Amino acid sequence: MNIDFHYGVIYITTRLGGLSAKDAQTVAHACQYIDDATTPGLLRFAGGEQFERFASAHKLFDYVNVEDEMNRLVWTPFHFLPAGIGDTLEQRAVCRPDSEVARELVRHALERRGADNALHRLGTTLHTYVDTWAHQGFSGIESEYNKVSHLEADDCSREDWLERFEHYTEHLIDKLQSDVLTRALPLGHGAALTYPDLPWAKWHYVNGKGETVQRDNLPQFMEAADMACRVVQAWAANAADFSGQPGLPTAAKTALQQLLQNNTDRDEQKRLEVIRDAVAAGSIPGIQESIPHYIAKGPGSWKHVATGIKAKDDGAVQPKHTKTFENSDYRRFHDAVKEQRFAVVQEILPARGLRLA
Repeated sequence: MNIDFHYGVIYITTRLGGLSAKDAQTVAHACQYIDDATTPGLLRFAGGEQFERFASAHKLFDYVNVEDEMNRLVWTPFHFLPAGIGDTLEQRAVCRPDSEVARELVRHALERRGADNALHRLGTTLHTYVDTWAHQGFSGIESEYNKVSHLEADDCSREDWLERFEHYTEHLIDKLQSDVLTRALPLGHGAALTYPDLPWAKWHYVNGKGETVQRDNLPQFMEAADMACRVVQAWAANAADFSGQPGLPTAAKTALQQLLQNNTDRDEQKRLEVIRDAVAAGSIPGIQESIPHYIAKGPGSWKHVATGIKAKDDGAVQPKHTKTFENSDYRRFHDAVKEQRFAVVQEILPARGLRLA
């Protein structure tokens, strides 16, 4: 999923689920920031203090991932949550929609309502939870399930597909073979290009097991939005059971589905603006307001507000450690990332006999 869903749709579902506009923005920002928090390692302060961060995504290229064991600590706990179903490690590492593992992760977040970064943890969890619908059938480890051939989509001509193929293989020309994408992009859905993340797409492919996989994203995305709303409703009601919540109101669900179906620009930022315009115009029953702009990096970003750093990375000048940093969304988000990674990798998956890192 892209920013149109992780930020725009999640903002809508959190507001309809009962959160204030301010809290909804925090949750939606944290949800999207999982894809943008790409600076790892220690943040070093001028006075000698340090703050540890984990990158929750890689953005070297849109689809090219460095092949090392650290990828398991990025893609597995945040983007391709294993369902733990099957007999082999390869089978059990595959991401499945609304799996019991995913529900356990949601319950972990609901149990943290009293923490100072509870909203940020809710946002990071919702990112991973809704991605189980978009990323189903793929995994965060090298796997035959990630191999893709005969990729076709109903809404995309072969000429368009070839143009995209050439664009994403320009960095991999030395590896060009008949199966260049699956050999070069062994983790996640890289070989499937953007199709898993487009709300309206209908597409199919053959995986490395020789299985033909048919995908219709719209109903899957709508189910993800509805379940995200249920999670927030449980949060607002201080309830433990989220699956039994009512979910999106019928009129809002119908309007949102129409919006996602017709909002088909290939540029995710343009799709987000369409969603922002629709909400501002009251096109989604139950919400009419301005969705705040999202700033990932640079001036106005969470990192800039917390540290004064305007650079997209850590810059050349070390910031001062202040109470502003300790009370910031940036610090709270990164603590949520660390908490979620530990919960998935060290608690939830091992409890199901799945040890990936």
